[in-house]
Amino acid sequence: MTQTAARESLAPGVWGVVATPFQGSTLDVDLDSLSELVEHYQAIGATGLTVLGVFGEAAALTVEERRQVLETVVECTSLPLVVGVTALATRPAIEEVLAAQDVAETRLAAVMVQANSAKQETVIAHLDAIHRATGAKVVLQDYPLASGVSIPTKALISVVNACEYVIAVKAEAPPTSVAIAELSAAVEVSIFGGLGGQGLLDELMAGAAGAMTGFSYPEALIACVQAWQEDGYEAAHRELLPYLPLINFEQQAKVALAIRKECLRERGLIKDSGVRAPAAGFPEGLRNSMGTHLREAAAALDAAKTTVGSF
Repeated sequence: MTQTAARESLAPGVWGVVATPFQGSTLDVDLDSLSELVEHYQAIGATGLTVLGVFGEAAALTVEERRQVLETVVECTSLPLVVGVTALATRPAIEEVLAAQDVAETRLAAVMVQANSAKQETVIAHLDAIHRATGAKVVLQDYPLASGVSIPTKALISVVNACEYVIAVKAEAPPTSVAIAELSAAVEVSIFGGLGGQGLLDELMAGAAGAMTGFSYPEALIACVQAWQEDGYEAAHRELLPYLPLINFEQQAKVALAIRKECLRERGLIKDSGVRAPAAGFPEGLRNSMGTHLREAAAALDAAKTTVGSF
């Protein structure tokens, strides 16, 4: 009896979504801070990096800035990369993919393409055209808050099953755990949650392979997913629990990006927390509560390091 080969799937774990640091009143890209940030992700054991995504403010970058960001990430780490595609239209999306391939070459595990229609046939045609022109593997992103597109989960399943070059789905249409349960039961590729890790435990229980997201303490997401893989829910819950207030705090609507970048700055992982318009800046009224959550997260991380070091 002939066995069919397993379908290619993106490696499970935590794929850190990288913020793009800016500096000064002119908000120029800060490549030095970017280097420090991605080196930190590699040092703490991230599976890979997602660059030029929504939280990387890719839509606010020029073509040359995107190239500089990607070149810096390639030079500073050896991690595999997923590179975001901002365009919803096919021709500019192809151009973005070709530009990413030119820089990342063999480091490019996949490009992340957003579902650009509620109709499965439209999405399939879009992805087929991108793949024919570039040969790239695809992470299909369902993120209606960013794309403005709401695609039914059944249609998403049909797209994945029709497109063998799709090697993962990033499911960010709430309720994510419901979508992930349906997806994981119907497709053979990795499903990742996002949204700052807010639903991570439920997503893992629903069949997620891990997280593809940003958070100012990515160590917590990595520890949670590793604990889940090794020992299941209770161990994963213990790892994530101390950080849940900060995760929730960071994911506030309209200001989530600014909060996360300010948290990264407070940690010393980037020098400046500026965001480019139309993103809203950090609300100073949240300064005290942010400090409380960051102190709790720092204490949890110190305790985890002490526990590991005691063995």
